[in-house]
Amino acid sequence: MKKILFILIAVFSVGISSASADNDKVINKSQLPAQAQQFIEKHFAGVDFTYVKEERDVFSRSYEVRLANGAKIEFSSKGNWEEVDCHFDVVPAAIIPAAIQEYINNNFKGEKVLVIERDRNDYEVKLSNRIELKFDKDFNIYDIDD
Repeated sequence: MKKILFILIAVFSVGISSASADNDKVINKSQLPAQAQQFIEKHFAGVDFTYVKEERDVFSRSYEVRLANGAKIEFSSKGNWEEVDCHFDVVPAAIIPAAIQEYINNNFKGEKVLVIERDRNDYEVKLSNRIELKFDKDFNIYDIDD
């Protein structure tokens, strides 16, 4: 009985993953949620779009935007930013919470933020010296990876 249940779960999992695998599609920037469009206009004004992609999973939708300067921005279904990856350029200062920037200024003087990610529980920041900092939702640091 356990083997049959395991096989059914495995088949169901494969079915769900294959059904959602091809649900990414390129869209027009005007199809982004308004909040995402406003974020890009405010923090990346004048930078051309390379592409905008809508990513659909079984239970969620998200967006990925690639800009001509190499920046990649990921948004939730509501248009809230989840990740800003500027590669070798600097993340706009207005995106970085003041408490995180203060910690970086005090402990990693001269280092720049290249990537910032956030979710409901924490923030992750990657610095120009390749160190990754993790902060909880109250901006208390809880992990450093180098």
